Amino acid sequence: MTALRRAEQTAAAKHVGVHDVRFLGYPDGQVEATIGLRRDLARVIRQVRPDRVVTQSPDRNYARIQASHPDHRAVGSAALDAVYPDARNPFAFPDLLSDEGLEPWTVREVWLSASPQAHHFVDITENFGRKVAALRAHESQTGHMTNLEEFLRGWLSRSAALAGLPEGRLAEAFQILDTP
Repeated sequence: MTALRRAEQTAAAKHVGVHDVRFLGYPDGQVEATIGLRRDLARVIRQVRPDRVVTQSPDRNYARIQASHPDHRAVGSAALDAVYPDARNPFAFPDLLSDEGLEPWTVREVWLSASPQAHHFVDITENFGRKVAALRAHESQTGHMTNLEEFLRGWLSRSAALAGLPEGRLAEAFQILDTP
C-alpha cells in the first residue's frame, strides 16, 4: 500500500504543479499528532522556510464530515504545533539545529482547509480540471467514485456562493491564521 500511495501522490502533485513532495513514512490510517510527527514537520519547515503553510483543519467539520478524516485532522494538529511553537523555537528539538544545522524559521500564516470557521475563499474555477485530475490520480481512493466531478462541483459551488461569487464559479474555502 505504501508504494501505491506514494506513486498516487507523486502523480497527483504533478497535475497541480508541485515538484517537491516529501514522504514522512507514517502508516496510512494510523497517523496521530505525536511529538515525532511534530519534529518531522518542524524539520521540513526549517528546510523549506515557507511563508505560508497550507494544511487540513484539526477540527472536525460536521457540515462536511467527508473532509474530517482522522489522518488529516492529526496532520493538521501536528502541523499547527510545528508552525508554532516548534519550527520557530530554537529550544524545541535542539538537535535540528545542532545536528542538522536547521535554523529556526517563522511561518507568517497558515491556511486551514476544511475548517468549520472558513472565512477566505479562492476562486479555482479555471483550475478545476487540474483538481479533478489530481484527485483521480489517487485511484485507490477515488477509483470507485463515478460522480467525483459532480460531487466536487457541488462542494465547491457552495463555497463560491458563500464567498458571493457569481453562479457557475467554484471556490476553495480556508481559515487563515496569522502567526506573528
